[in-house]
This record gives sequence, C-alpha cells and structure tokens, in this order.
Amino acid sequence: MSKFYTKITSRLQKFIEAQKIFFVATAPNSGRINLSPKGMDSFRVVSENRVLWLNVTGSGNETAAHLLENDRITIMFCAFEGAPNILRLYGKGKEIKEGDATWNELITLFPETPGTRQIFDITITSAQTSCGMSIPFMEYKGERNELNDWATEQGKEGIAQYWQDKNQTSIDGLPTKILD
Repeated sequence: MSKFYTKITSRLQKFIEAQKIFFVATAPNSGRINLSPKGMDSFRVVSENRVLWLNVTGSGNETAAHLLENDRITIMFCAFEGAPNILRLYGKGKEIKEGDATWNELITLFPETPGTRQIFDITITSAQTSCGMSIPFMEYKGERNELNDWATEQGKEGIAQYWQDKNQTSIDGLPTKILD
C-alpha cells in the first residue's frame, strides 16, 4: 500500500503541482504539534530533494518557532479529485526572510503576494505515498481572497505591527525571531 522514495520523482512532482491545498506539520522538542492547511500559489519543487514554501502572515508563526528549535517538517498532499493518493514529504526546513542572502533570488519564483512573511526552504529526506482510498472527493471552487484583501488593507506598516503584536512567539511561548 505505501511506498517510500528517496526523492521527488517526476510523477510525484506532477501530483504536487495539481493539488490546491497541502498541510504542514512541525513540532517543538516539547509542546504542541502544529498542523496547518496551506493554499494559494505558494509551493515550488526546486529539485528532486528540495522544495520551497512561501508563507504569508497569519494568526501564528508556529513553523518558524519550531524550525528554530529543530528542523523537522512534514508536508502532506491529498488527492481530492481523480485517483486516490496521499503524499508525505519528510524533511529539514529553514526559514528565509526578506534581507537574507537568498531572498531576492527565491522570491522571484512566486507571484507577488500581499502579507508575504517568509520562505521555508526544505530539504526532502524521504517521501511516502499511501492509498488515500478513504479521502472524499471534493470540488475546487476557487481561491479565497480574504487574507490577501486583509494584508493589502494593512499595508507594510500594518503587517509589521501585526508581526510585532501577534507573531513573535509560538502558542507555547517559543521565539519566532520574525523581527530579527
């Protein structure tokens, strides 16, 4: 039923590129595990063992805090259309922020997105597919614009204030270093 890979094959990459939603999981050494759904045009396969995820401002910044403590990250894709499939990417991630050496090169791989906060650069150590036969069919109707509208309304200064007020620590009190 399940199969492990040491890299992202062309078949796995095509599956990733067809998905409209993915899930990101991280955990600190002690504390709550974070599992978040992600969407938008925010995921890129750079090579068979490297992916990038453009993260936008949100209610928390758990991934950044967790990856500062340990670099473990899992990304999961599910087929809600077509043949059943679940794909998990296991890897080691690091945060890249505006002003970091590779930011200008990497940000060009994504559309301009209001509220952009960071890019996570993830080295894939293994991938696993499993059947997904219990996952329901769901119809994609389109993107939600509320987060982009909110970020546009905030502007750069409002986003910076939001980071100051809401994104400096995880829910367990771990530092995110968003303002460093």
